[in-house]
Amino acid sequence: MMRPYYRDGLVTLYLADCCDLPHWLEADVLVTDPPYGIGGELCRDGSFDHARMEGNDGPELRDAALALWGERPALVFGSWRVPRPAATRMVLTWEKGEHVAMGDTALPWKPNTDEIYVLGSGFHGPRTSSVLHCLALGGFVGYAANGTRRHPTEKPVGLMRELIAKCPAGATADPFAGVGTTLIAAKQLGRRAVGVEVRADYCEAAARRLSQLTIFEAGAELAEAGGITP
Repeated sequence: MMRPYYRDGLVTLYLADCCDLPHWLEADVLVTDPPYGIGGELCRDGSFDHARMEGNDGPELRDAALALWGERPALVFGSWRVPRPAATRMVLTWEKGEHVAMGDTALPWKPNTDEIYVLGSGFHGPRTSSVLHCLALGGFVGYAANGTRRHPTEKPVGLMRELIAKCPAGATADPFAGVGTTLIAAKQLGRRAVGVEVRADYCEAAARRLSQLTIFEAGAELAEAGGITP
């Protein structure tokens, strides 16, 4: 049995490749932002640094994880530029506000939305809009605080909390945990969660965030992300 990188009363985090570790498959719902060929950080010369994310050459790693997960409930982030998972039942839209990447500057619109694919069944809660409004975090500056991103595709805690709140009861899995935002949101909701992250620096950042999370800090992070107060 692999020893967890981090564990507390609700969350377990592993430093590993999710395709080599079966532990996350024991959870009840999958909530993840996998690599799918779109992403990376804009460099000063105008190019994108895709090396910040492992397996980001295409949707193959995403699809391999979904094949392992099967037909159980899942919420999976994606983009219109990549084919959707075959079992997608519905597409939610995350509207990120005005502070987003430039996109194609030849067009008069900013790319301020992401797709979220709904797979499987068992979701519940008030019937609300399929468009989720939550401000994206600021620029990527390593591991700084104050609302900036620690990961090229880091999501706001408030957004992840809103998604998980409508998921079936039980443990939440994130096999592409990054810096742990899904795990933090699950913990704030009092839910068990298991995450897997292949990069040691991101895994360390996630463990640090989880270990330092207090009720006050949770509320402050949600406020920065444009989420609801716990």
